[in-house]
Amino acid sequence: MKDHLRQEGKFTYLEKGEGTPIVILHGLMGGLSNFDGVIDYFPENGYKVLIPELPLYSMSLLKTSVGTFAKYLKEFIDFKGFEKVILLGNSLGGHIALLATKMFPEIVEALVITGSSGLYENAMGESYPRRGDYDFIKKKAQAVFYDPEVATKEIVDEVYETVSDRNKLVKTLAIAKSAIRHNMAKDLPKMKTPTCIIWGKNDTVTPPEVAEDFDRLLPDANLYWIDKCGHAAMMEHPEEFNELLHTWLKQRKI
Repeated sequence: MKDHLRQEGKFTYLEKGEGTPIVILHGLMGGLSNFDGVIDYFPENGYKVLIPELPLYSMSLLKTSVGTFAKYLKEFIDFKGFEKVILLGNSLGGHIALLATKMFPEIVEALVITGSSGLYENAMGESYPRRGDYDFIKKKAQAVFYDPEVATKEIVDEVYETVSDRNKLVKTLAIAKSAIRHNMAKDLPKMKTPTCIIWGKNDTVTPPEVAEDFDRLLPDANLYWIDKCGHAAMMEHPEEFNELLHTWLKQRKI
């Protein structure tokens, strides 16, 4: 991913393809929400894919919140000059996408969430380990997936590095607290944006009932399940994820 990163103004981002923009929001630990499958597939099918690097660890502690990241996302979309975008978020990224859709509904043509926080309080605190030994962190990273092999050494190393860095750890915990404060249950029934919910049936971080709650509370949502799949569907089952999303976009003429 690092190969294609562009830096313009205060934004660092990946961009690939031409067409309707899909803006992707990664989770707290970038490696645990890897969108390579999406980046390869959608530009071949008439979409422009963008992944802005969220300033998770570079904001002042006071500004480290889901709301600040939603505003940062809006600034990025304005900077790129897009009138409307599709937002796709995993885990914390899904929460940021939901909040941005609530705050700026006019720019969001469609919303796609997978393993998203925003309803379920445990989602953040439980899944991001505090400092600890490497094996403990490896087990935590593996538990994000149905198949522990998906947590490669590179991914485990990235999580370990994040939680071993005191500044990043403090920010991670601040984001987790902010996510709990920004519970979206009351907002969702007012959010009429077409929403595609793709969820792993074996997600232990944000369990299946969370997806059912999103589906029930959002007025215009469709829920799709992926079997033998944990918290990051687009990583564990990229082909199935892409097919479900692409079919949905076509049905919705987006």
